Amino acid sequence: MARVIRVHETGGPEALQIEEMDVGDPGEGEVRIKVLAVGLNRSEAMYRAGRYPIKPQMPTLIGYEGVGVIEAIGPGVSDYKEGDRVCVLPMIHQGQYGIWAEQAIVPARILLPAPDFLSDAEAASIWMQYMTAFAIIEVAGVGINDGVIIRAASSSVGLAAIQLANWAGAVSIAATRTHAKSETLLREGAAHVIATEEEDLVARVMDITAGEGAYVAFDPVGGPYVDTLAQALRQRGILFIYGGLSESATPYPHWPMAFKGCSMRGWVASEIWNHPHRFQKAKERIVAGLKGGQLKPVIARQFSGLEALVAANEFLESNQQIGKVVVTF
Repeated sequence: MARVIRVHETGGPEALQIEEMDVGDPGEGEVRIKVLAVGLNRSEAMYRAGRYPIKPQMPTLIGYEGVGVIEAIGPGVSDYKEGDRVCVLPMIHQGQYGIWAEQAIVPARILLPAPDFLSDAEAASIWMQYMTAFAIIEVAGVGINDGVIIRAASSSVGLAAIQLANWAGAVSIAATRTHAKSETLLREGAAHVIATEEEDLVARVMDITAGEGAYVAFDPVGGPYVDTLAQALRQRGILFIYGGLSESATPYPHWPMAFKGCSMRGWVASEIWNHPHRFQKAKERIVAGLKGGQLKPVIARQFSGLEALVAANEFLESNQQIGKVVVTF
């Protein structure tokens, strides 16, 4: 028997319940892991609250990014062995499996060897953020002096985008609601910080880019503010929408896009990892950046123990964090 988190009805962090469960043996193509650490994502919070596009079938397991040690191997698994430390990638539909638990069954196809130069907390926090932010490299191909507006810049994905943009020689422009996090964002590598509730984003971007506008806007929020982001783009710029945190309708900003020949593009990290060749290239680039120091996961706060997942979720949803929220077991 192992302790696991399950959700029986949608709601706030208090909906996370610890239960005893016989996790069992892995089936075909699966492994059982002892979970060492998990990284929290906004999508998990939305799923628990019933606000995610995939609705939970109750009761549901939860949690899909982390690191663990393989305890048992199922039939058909040849790439791993017992004792291997592995990263669990968030490549599955939520509810199919769940690793907010002491032990968990996961498909071997969503595992990668955990980099031996990263701690458990760091290894639990790399793949969602860097694979999501990799859109600015793989799709946009940002390069020298390209302006990149990064909305919700204090999130783990936002910080990953700052690091990737800097590594490519682009100009990272962190967008955050107020100046409360400005100094920290500058310390974390942002070339510029714009407080969107206190400043005119379009005017600031035009000033930073000598009137040209930014090449990319990378946005997990959506909603009406996309019109402002579109106005801040340069000719043939790209507006990425990779989330719906506003939970309001996201309009298509036709005229700002049309006059400049810009594009608006949806994005999720699975667009990379569902295509083996693209995934391999992105993985190699990210690991190289982690080894070389160009990429460095930022841990906002580290909690300890399964019981701490409620408090960790409360902290995540308080919007105080700068970086990834991690729970170690």
